[in-house]
Amino acid sequence: MTIHPTAVVDASAQIAEGVVIGPWCIVGPGVTLAEGVKLVSHVVVQQDTSIGARTVVHPFAVIGGDPQHNGYKGEPVRLEIGADNVVREHATFNRGTPQGTGVTRVGSNGLFMTSAHVGHDCVVGDHVVMANNATLGGHARIGDKVFLGGLCAVHQNGRVGQGAIVGGLAAVTRDVIPYGSAWGNHASLQGLNLIGLKRKGYGKDAVRRLLAAFCNLFEGEGVFADRLDQVEATYADLPEIMEIVAFIRDGAKRPLCLPDAE
Repeated sequence: MTIHPTAVVDASAQIAEGVVIGPWCIVGPGVTLAEGVKLVSHVVVQQDTSIGARTVVHPFAVIGGDPQHNGYKGEPVRLEIGADNVVREHATFNRGTPQGTGVTRVGSNGLFMTSAHVGHDCVVGDHVVMANNATLGGHARIGDKVFLGGLCAVHQNGRVGQGAIVGGLAAVTRDVIPYGSAWGNHASLQGLNLIGLKRKGYGKDAVRRLLAAFCNLFEGEGVFADRLDQVEATYADLPEIMEIVAFIRDGAKRPLCLPDAE
């Protein structure tokens, strides 16, 4: 390991082989840095935080800070970050709260750009991109391979499903379905994340069926609950549609993000 002479590392911190702790970094009590983690400089890892292998944290990020919650009174809570993430300048990741799960969890292979914020008790999946100043309120749930545009904000307890994209400046007050595309203030569902689906290797026929199911669900006639049942029966062979159906049925704490009414 390499620790710069100006860095301050608590005696209880667990530092693996190959870790680089740059100038003026602070590593607090209860912190675990896995093999190959790099704190570039001026990084604060406050306390009770684990950072997975090969994650790189850039200057002035504050990782594992106290939850921004009026009810927090110093109880033991944690932050867990996976491997191979890039955390850019001024990003902030808060620990959990006793009122929530007590743990904030961030997956692997993510890119968290300048001033991205992950609030207390959030769960963030793998391969997530949060662009500059994207913000997650407490208890938010973000699926794998989600892209959150710059300056967007996800409401407390909000969910954004796997493979979805949220446009810049969007105020996400309602849950975004897996593979959905949402933007606006307040955000509305604009369709499917077609670019993301193509990048994942979906062919034209598969995309056509996904679009047909989307139209049947959100643009068809009759009661939404009935359309949901019909889509579930008709497209039972499409895992992505079954994931959307399960997401909708999951009993979330936020309303569902829907297309704008004509």
